[in-house]
Amino acid sequence: MATTTQQRPVLAVTMGDASGIGPETAVKALAEEHVYAVAKPVVLGTNWVLEDAVKLTGVPLTVRPITTIAEARSEHGTIDVLEFDNLRRDEVVVGQVSAGCGRAAVEYIEEAARLAISGAVEAVVTCPINKEAVHAAGFHDDIGHQEILARVAGSKQMATLLMTEGLRVLHLSTHKSLIEAARFVTKENVLTKLHLAQDCISRWGMKRPRIAVAGLNPHGGEGGMLGREEIDEIAPAVEAARDAGIDARGPFPADSVFYRAIAGEFDIVLALYHDQGHIAIKVHNFEDSVTANLGLPFVRTSVDHGTAFDIAGKGIANHRSLVRAIETAITLVTGRLGAETTTAAS
Repeated sequence: MATTTQQRPVLAVTMGDASGIGPETAVKALAEEHVYAVAKPVVLGTNWVLEDAVKLTGVPLTVRPITTIAEARSEHGTIDVLEFDNLRRDEVVVGQVSAGCGRAAVEYIEEAARLAISGAVEAVVTCPINKEAVHAAGFHDDIGHQEILARVAGSKQMATLLMTEGLRVLHLSTHKSLIEAARFVTKENVLTKLHLAQDCISRWGMKRPRIAVAGLNPHGGEGGMLGREEIDEIAPAVEAARDAGIDARGPFPADSVFYRAIAGEFDIVLALYHDQGHIAIKVHNFEDSVTANLGLPFVRTSVDHGTAFDIAGKGIANHRSLVRAIETAITLVTGRLGAETTTAAS
């Protein structure tokens, strides 16, 4: 990536749940020298947790607590940490759900959003949180990052975009039960997401993306024999989007549309529920996949994996997705989506 030292965007990197692999992947990713050549990362987290992660992984880094973004040195070999005094050692049991860790993780995210809204940072990159821990901490309406960020930013329309090499998948809905997700497939909702996609993605550098819309039912409904959503809701939404100048196409049977996108026929696929899109991305290339949110007043990217409690504390977590999330944040901030030239994580 051709970002110069003077142009390096400031990124708020949230540590995630302290009981999971977030701290470990954060220090491993920020040990990569090329990250500092293209960005100015500042970690929002708890100092002693990150120091423990440095000891666990053996990476040659110094953890440097700061109190304001302006104090960051942004030098390779030092992790600038916007310190939170919000987590006791007895609240952190590696690999286990903790209300304390859930509360702290939400506080990191909230502050990152506020910094981005104020312009103090140019993008937010997030490590994984645990939904059970967040719920145990009393945040019952905040199912995940998207809900927390939307609450702080006041965003009404949001969407999740998963990206990996050769495939981008936008989601009509994510955190809904399957039956609720099916009911959400309406002309109005599909059309709203297509407009949101066109607006956000064009600002990120892809001016007129080719958006394929997946079908809901097997074989795209078989002309109404296996369900009428394609006829009554999805096709009319696609037609209305095309009338508005959006290059929307479909609906196409979900069992073939992702293959067609990987082959280069489409730039983005609109999936109609969580697993329809997530399975396609993770089967195609899970290790390099990242998440971005549409509808926020700032860029937010994330790893596309969870807290991985089963391997937390063992020093074996792969930081590749976090490096890709950092690189993707820079791509979106600089308006280069569709023309990315990123450096692979080592």
